[in-house]
Amino acid sequence: MKLGSAFSDTIIIERKAKNRITKDDPVWWVGTGRTLLFATLFFVAILILVLRLFRLTVIQGHELRQLADSNRTRELIRHAPRGILRDRTGKPLVANTASYRLIKPCEGGIQGEGDITACTLRLTGAEGEALLKKGLPQGNYLEVDWLRTYLYGSALSHVVGYTGELTAEELREDYYSLRQYKSGDRVGRTGAEAVFEERLRGRDGKELVEVDASVNILRTLGRQEEVPGEDVTLSLDAGLVRVAAEAFPQGESGAVVVSKPATGEILAMYSSPSFSPDAFSSWMSREEYQLLQDDQKRPLFNRAIGGVYPPGSVFKIVTALSALEEGAVGPNTTVEDEGVISIGQFTFPNWYFLQYGKTDGTVDIIKALQRSNDIFFYKTGEWLGITKLAAWAERLGIGKPLGIELAGEASGLMPDPAWKNQRFDTKEDLEKRNNEWYLGDTYHVSIGQGYLLTTPLQMNAWTNVIANEGKLCRPTIEKVKSLLQRRTSLWLEKSPSKADQPLAGKVKSECKDLGIKKETIELVTEGMKKACESGGTGWPLFGFSVIPAKAGIQSSVDPTGSPVGAGDDKLRIPVACKTGTAEFGPTTASGQGQTRTHAWFTVFAPLPRPGLDFRDGTLPTDTISGEPEISVTVLVEGAGEGSNVAAPVAKKILEEWFSR
Repeated sequence: MKLGSAFSDTIIIERKAKNRITKDDPVWWVGTGRTLLFATLFFVAILILVLRLFRLTVIQGHELRQLADSNRTRELIRHAPRGILRDRTGKPLVANTASYRLIKPCEGGIQGEGDITACTLRLTGAEGEALLKKGLPQGNYLEVDWLRTYLYGSALSHVVGYTGELTAEELREDYYSLRQYKSGDRVGRTGAEAVFEERLRGRDGKELVEVDASVNILRTLGRQEEVPGEDVTLSLDAGLVRVAAEAFPQGESGAVVVSKPATGEILAMYSSPSFSPDAFSSWMSREEYQLLQDDQKRPLFNRAIGGVYPPGSVFKIVTALSALEEGAVGPNTTVEDEGVISIGQFTFPNWYFLQYGKTDGTVDIIKALQRSNDIFFYKTGEWLGITKLAAWAERLGIGKPLGIELAGEASGLMPDPAWKNQRFDTKEDLEKRNNEWYLGDTYHVSIGQGYLLTTPLQMNAWTNVIANEGKLCRPTIEKVKSLLQRRTSLWLEKSPSKADQPLAGKVKSECKDLGIKKETIELVTEGMKKACESGGTGWPLFGFSVIPAKAGIQSSVDPTGSPVGAGDDKLRIPVACKTGTAEFGPTTASGQGQTRTHAWFTVFAPLPRPGLDFRDGTLPTDTISGEPEISVTVLVEGAGEGSNVAAPVAKKILEEWFSR
């Protein structure tokens, strides 16, 4: 063996051993670390993909499937028509008129999160119906909306009200969001439309359609039918409403309230000037609405429930009732009318002496109501005292809301010493003793003047107390199914903090028996009866009668069986009324000029059957009698005397009621 060759192999092995990388060599750790890093990154990437896939398929799978479906489907709303408001006989007061929106293909599709309604065209009812008959082009859809048509126009605008589309701000309110109202929904804004919103509102239907990439409708996939709203029967009598509006003096401001005394149901309510509710049913511009708001005659204002006025001599009903109940006067109490009462330097005249220089002589409670004698009621107020008078006025509903369902009812004002002391509390008032209550203040309130303010609705309510044998019923615009229901059911009184939210507040009884003595009711009724007879102040109602052939009322019959009063003869209807002429200020802003007056008139009819022991004995056989069916209260602002201006309006309403 050659030594050179062996040595050479050994050297080579040693060199290879020296070049081998071991764990102790730093280079080994660098290479291995890179491998582990790449492996870890690969594993993490795979894990992220798996987790993402799990999230997309399991966690968000349902949501994403819906999103995918939404890209090819759309849900269209099928608007439900509102329920119909009807009068007490079933006549519709409103109608639903179809309004259409044509949803058509959008050129170039819809960018972003577009809605299918982005490509729409509003059509009139006639245009939409014509298109339906002709047939819709492929990819088009006709959406039906419903607009209100008000069949009695401005005559019922304040009571029936109107609807309007919800704003974006309103949709964010809890009331509407919790009830699932949507953009484009129309709701009752005022009147019965607002009061009965939840009953009138229907339940919208839905239609699921398939669309293409340009959001063109391809086919209908499913449909849920809409459910119309509930019909609501109001207490109103459409015929009386129309007559009230037509009889009211043209161009004048004021109000009419007609009701059933036994239940408080409102048969007619009219406020002048009025407005067209149909204008709100369509798309009224802000400018148009602002014009109505800025109108100085305030056509949107319901004077019947929100207007407050001095009641004038009609308040003498309240003074008489209060004094009789408190024993301040009786059936035999008399006052000598000398034309004027003087207190120091102040004089308080009777209207008859002021206008004609005459007096009424010896006056008792019945003659005082018949002649509307101020002298008698000055003294009656003095004997009674303002505190007791104010307490009775409050019991009769004066100075607080009566609780009718309509929003905007005013409280009125029944002044007393505490109120005056609080009202006139400035340093100047105290120095001049303007805060003190004087006998003259009592005189003024006793005849319906001074600081006293009432609404036409309140006046109608205290008229009904006399007609209803001492019971005060909450006025209502919903038809009462039965008298028993009205006597025993419950009603909601609006709380002051929610005056604009109908039917919000505490529960109270429907009708309240005020505990008034029968004799008091008889005496006041007799005085009101004579006020509408010869010698009284309500001359337009003297001898009020109707033709029974029109009325269809069964009158008495003679021995041959023929009805008394048939043919051309008229059937007399005894009524009980009171006129009022309320002073409210000078004719000029400077305080100069003659005092202006509001014209008032209130009446109920017919009078009860003989048995109330009226002083003139039993009623003739050609006379309608029975429980009072109707009461009418009329106010004409600044128009003069109640007998001349307001009474003729009431007469026409009574003729309509009794001549059917």
